[in-house]
Amino acid sequence: MISREDSDRNGDGGRPAADSTAETTGRYVVVFTEDGRRTDPTGLLRSLTGVSNVARSSEFDSSAMDLERAEVADAVLFDELGIAVVAADPGQLEALRAAAAAPDVAVLSVEPELVHHALDSEDTVVEIARPANGAAAVEDAEHFLDSPEFTWGLQATRTTTSACSGRGVRIAVLDTGLDLSHPDFHGRTITAQSFVPGAEPQDGHGHGTHCVGTACGPAAATGTRRYGVAHEADIFVGKVLSDQGRGVDGGILAGIEWAIANGCQIVSMSLGADVASVSVAYETVGQRALAAGVLIVAAAGNNANRGAGRPGLVGVPANSPSIMAVAAVDPDLGLANFSAASNPVAGGQIDVAGPGVRVFSTVPMPVRYGSKNGTSMATPHVAGIAALWCEKSGRTGSDLWSLLTQHSRRLALPSLDVGAGLIQASG
Repeated sequence: MISREDSDRNGDGGRPAADSTAETTGRYVVVFTEDGRRTDPTGLLRSLTGVSNVARSSEFDSSAMDLERAEVADAVLFDELGIAVVAADPGQLEALRAAAAAPDVAVLSVEPELVHHALDSEDTVVEIARPANGAAAVEDAEHFLDSPEFTWGLQATRTTTSACSGRGVRIAVLDTGLDLSHPDFHGRTITAQSFVPGAEPQDGHGHGTHCVGTACGPAAATGTRRYGVAHEADIFVGKVLSDQGRGVDGGILAGIEWAIANGCQIVSMSLGADVASVSVAYETVGQRALAAGVLIVAAAGNNANRGAGRPGLVGVPANSPSIMAVAAVDPDLGLANFSAASNPVAGGQIDVAGPGVRVFSTVPMPVRYGSKNGTSMATPHVAGIAALWCEKSGRTGSDLWSLLTQHSRRLALPSLDVGAGLIQASG
């Protein structure tokens, strides 16, 4: 658990460069204590800073905050999460930081609002040597291939042998949106909302459509192999990244708030910022989501170059202890060259791994299908498989997390790189 602090993201001392280059917006994320979010956070904001115009998520239908309308506000408050994003001048910022430092004020932390990016990679795979003393199973010497029936990722994760489909489970994919005209999603239950000011949920980038396809694509795609995991799950598409693949904390938090308010059991986020230190805001969100029966999974990051001896680091938000961090493996069950390693901050470890190299899925029309690399591609495999286990067991939140790690397949790779191992849909 993250203690009360003013998180300025100056790093943990081991890898300061990543934090010092973090891109911020000039606004600040304010986290209220549990008591503070349940009482009067709006009144507290006003008393501390003097702001008069506060937009609240509870004022919008289904907690779907219109950030374009909210842009005129001095602050936006996400009621369910107990977090606000504030445009603070130096005097207001000083007051907020003083409140965070005081033991009797219901402010847990204040930190700069970050800019995040979609986490796919054009990198190629470099074979990573397995440790001589690793707990290698004989069957690890496998090579998976896309077949006419299934992608290699569905085979490696044993999705092909699961009797579950995700029926009755809601998955939120927070990304660049979805190509809502894509024929593979016709007839599916889809709720789409944009949290990018001035943009519709339609995907003009391609990253989100690929991730939604992996997590929730159909059981039988026309003219090609099956690529989707939870083919009967209800799909919630939150556009939190622009068509350029960029987004900010405010939009991402709005998407998480909306997902929780709409009963999603799983939230998939293939995005991040290369910041080593843990964000109090995202750790608090992860804790409160788990308490509400919601599992958040996030891409670990693509900032490694293993072939050059650079292991990278798990960034925000995946480095939060209460958010499941996902690494990427290749069809040989080797580590992807780009896949970030656990970092030495509390909570900065990899939790599980998923297929993340040459992953075949949907892309916007008219192209229809394509393959991508990245921890972004591994993450929706985990989200979809979480939905299968949720359907099968009825477990949610922390109980679902435990089930996923217990059934993961141990790999002949260090846990610092792959956590509990390769996610499995049956066991």
